[in-house]
Amino acid sequence: MIDPEVLSFYNLGLEQERLQDPRRSVELRRTLDILARHLPPPPATVLDIGGGPGAYALPLAEEGYRVTLVDPVPLHVEQAQRASGQQDRGLHRVLLGDARNVPVDEQHDAVLLLGPLYHLTSEEDRARAWREAHRCLRPGGVAVAVAVSRFYAGWQALAADNMPLPGVAEGLADLMVTGEYRNPSGEARLWTTAYFHTPDELAAEASAAGLTVRSLIAVEGPAKLLGDVADRMADPARRQHVLDVQRQIEEERSILGMSQHIIVVAQRAETS
Repeated sequence: MIDPEVLSFYNLGLEQERLQDPRRSVELRRTLDILARHLPPPPATVLDIGGGPGAYALPLAEEGYRVTLVDPVPLHVEQAQRASGQQDRGLHRVLLGDARNVPVDEQHDAVLLLGPLYHLTSEEDRARAWREAHRCLRPGGVAVAVAVSRFYAGWQALAADNMPLPGVAEGLADLMVTGEYRNPSGEARLWTTAYFHTPDELAAEASAAGLTVRSLIAVEGPAKLLGDVADRMADPARRQHVLDVQRQIEEERSILGMSQHIIVVAQRAETS
């Protein structure tokens, strides 16, 4: 079901702790804030497709949502089940499955795609994932999906000053044209096979699946390009300032491409 290279990367077990790093916590905190404002209130049913070890599914369950998590990585399924058992309010179900063929029949109040689109390099595979999200949504339900911005890679290369390194400029030029990324070295810090969207492309995919786009949101905005963002996120007062500013500019179209992640919020029609 899943690309062997992608599976090998996630079998390293890095995902469970990834968002706890102060620099990456911008993504976690901003995504939770966006979900809090766009999901129907608990006890709504939520289907978290590609939910990994449960970074978002577990907090939502604690808040009273009835959450089903589906992920194609057996390690993630095990980790999510274990963590769920340690909560007062655990997950409703944890299933092994792929975004292109979701192993559930019922419709949900909300469907999350907070990861699958990263690794579906084929347009048809992404379209299948979107069709599955639509199928699993009740009429009037909300889909929230995230993509990695194609343009952030260039800003990140500049901020890290690694453009002069061998192969960086050439790889970036290819990425800007195709959206496809391959990790030639296999080093974990260089991620794995991925697809990077433009903001308009992400919105178009949701629309093509029969959903109405309600919002396009820059998750981190330019915050992760700040050299001292980890220090700011480790300090409560400075962290809140970072988060407040990002929230104020989150739907500004000129900011979308500077954000590492872009979220689309879309809705299934009330009647279909």
